[in-house]
Amino acid sequence: MNRGWTPFNVTSVVMGFSFLYIPILILIIYSFNASKLVTVWAGFSTQWYARAFANEGLVNAALVTLRVGLISATVATVLGTLAALALVRFSRFRGRFLFSGMIYAPLVMPEVITGLSLLLLFVSVGMDRGVTTVILSHITFSMCFVAVVVQSRLVSFDRSLEEAALDLGATPARAFMSVTLPIIAPAVLAGWMLAFTLSLDDLVIAQFNSGPGATTLPMKIFSQVRLGVTPEINAVCAVLVGIVASGVIIASIGLKRQEVRRMRAEQLAAQA
Repeated sequence: MNRGWTPFNVTSVVMGFSFLYIPILILIIYSFNASKLVTVWAGFSTQWYARAFANEGLVNAALVTLRVGLISATVATVLGTLAALALVRFSRFRGRFLFSGMIYAPLVMPEVITGLSLLLLFVSVGMDRGVTTVILSHITFSMCFVAVVVQSRLVSFDRSLEEAALDLGATPARAFMSVTLPIIAPAVLAGWMLAFTLSLDDLVIAQFNSGPGATTLPMKIFSQVRLGVTPEINAVCAVLVGIVASGVIIASIGLKRQEVRRMRAEQLAAQA
């Protein structure tokens, strides 16, 4: 008998997941509502999805959001991984405490302060606000999340595998690309997905640092919601939920297959 699944635990889990996901489920259901009133069900219809994809403003905002998310997540993953390597591999260097503090600061700093400080920076250097400033802003606050995720994996990494590659004649760069990176790849991928999701979700920082032609989808949705929620907005949000859920499922399947291949390789090596 599994004593972990008591009635209290089951009730707590059900209530917790219900609190998290029932609002999302309601949003998806009402995105298929034929009525213009979001709280009155008038039948099933997909007209709002057609109108959302025909809305040039929403489509342009979605393209800007994807562009910003892909670029910022990729750059943040590279910088965050390098920062994690520096913190784990070089435990003693001058300024390490300051460096680690600067890495972790965006995790606890309010987004309003981060957005305002970046805005003042861009204004002081004379940089016009636009897509570039939004990308730089998202890199700044998302790379710390990547660093934390990758650092947690590097802490438990077996350095003897990398040392064996070095003993066999591999250069440090070759050993990292051939041995270290494939092993920590799940953490790197998880960090990339987290950075991409944070970029898709961000409103405050982008609001401070955006300019003409740099309106992201959260900014567009927020500006329209202030005038009233429409089923068209529900359709856009449902599409975003579907994209994020699909990405999570694909990444989970990929990580699971990689884990299975790793276990098979270890079994073959043990048999040999």
